[in-house]
Amino acid sequence: MRIRFKATHVVLAMLCVMYFITYVDRVNIGTAASDIQKELGLTNTQLGLVFSAFAYPYLLFQVVGGWVGDHFGPRRTLFWCGMVWAAATILTGFVNGLLTLFIARVALGFGEGATFPTATRAMQYWTPATRRGFAQGITHAFARLGNAVTPPLIAALMFWLTWRGSFIALGLVSLLWGVAWVLYFRNEPKDHPDITEAELASLPPRPIGTRPQVPWGPLLRQMWPVTLTYFCYGWCLWLYLNWLPLFFKNNYSLDIKNSALFASGVFFAGVVGDSLGGILSDRVLKKTGNVRFARLSVTITGFAGAFLSLVPILFIHDITIVALCLSGGFFFAELVIGPMWSVPMDIAPKYSGTAAGLMNTGSAFAAIVSPIVAGLVIDATGNWYLPFLMSMGLLLLGAFTAFLMHPEKPFEAPEEVKPVKRGVLVQQLK
Repeated sequence: MRIRFKATHVVLAMLCVMYFITYVDRVNIGTAASDIQKELGLTNTQLGLVFSAFAYPYLLFQVVGGWVGDHFGPRRTLFWCGMVWAAATILTGFVNGLLTLFIARVALGFGEGATFPTATRAMQYWTPATRRGFAQGITHAFARLGNAVTPPLIAALMFWLTWRGSFIALGLVSLLWGVAWVLYFRNEPKDHPDITEAELASLPPRPIGTRPQVPWGPLLRQMWPVTLTYFCYGWCLWLYLNWLPLFFKNNYSLDIKNSALFASGVFFAGVVGDSLGGILSDRVLKKTGNVRFARLSVTITGFAGAFLSLVPILFIHDITIVALCLSGGFFFAELVIGPMWSVPMDIAPKYSGTAAGLMNTGSAFAAIVSPIVAGLVIDATGNWYLPFLMSMGLLLLGAFTAFLMHPEKPFEAPEEVKPVKRGVLVQQLK
């Protein structure tokens, strides 16, 4: 007997796999960095520049990519994104210096820039409104699972294939995902051959009429607090993603295998945080019916918990305690993901891809600034704890700026009123 999976579940599973792969491809350089740094002769500041290279086009294509996803649909957009980031990952295995490595990472950011906003557009029409937090939480949990498995995975691949071969192998996996996506997914759930009437009835209705034009000004005014709050989260995230393996390796004189294991343990805490944050937000929403309370309560708890978890590392430097504190900090920071990625869907359902892109611009900008600042601080002081102290300040700021968000106020685009000529108006009145 043939097992039949719900089409909505398969689509969500494919998005989970995409989030997993994209994060493996973007954070693999953190584990390979020690060998790359040694072979190419890079300083920590230059390495920070390489880490940030991914984020320049990633920042640019948050809004542009979100608009492309809204305009052309997730099917084609995510397919071509997959082809680009796969090629960039493969090409990283052939770099010969700082410039070519920087270019390869820029190409990766170009390919991945539109992925999450476009995935939000796919979820908008393939996920029931009451499960948005869960969908965002579980997909980002797979992203953090990618973070968690990447250090030991890359360490193993480096042992078998060298660091160059590890990038080539991962790029080929990305190519396979892109092909599978374009063959299975449909922009319209009703067009999918495996969709059932029960599934269609549970999904939100599609807007009737032509594709709406994005009202940029009003949308920006409602989304800027969300972008600022997500910047604060992103600063902490990118510090973890880029520098954590080197933090354990250099601060505690560990080899690459053991530093990868410690980093992996910290990232696994984020997997739990991502899943739990989305579930908690949906439960609060179901129980209270208050969208703002459902999103903000979990978000602010996440920021505050992450801050408090990191405080002990300023005074206690035992590796076990530091690893536990960093794990707690990452767990609480990741509680933020589910509710935050639901906010663009709550505020602007017609423009969810664009709104999600505007929000993720905050994290993308943090991805540029955070690695460079961390590298400069480490080179200047030799202190690997100072970057985490800076992140603690941003976590506090994020907890305060979250109060400025208003997901309970769905965005309504101002209707364009065309002027009516006086003669036409007189005829209409007759």
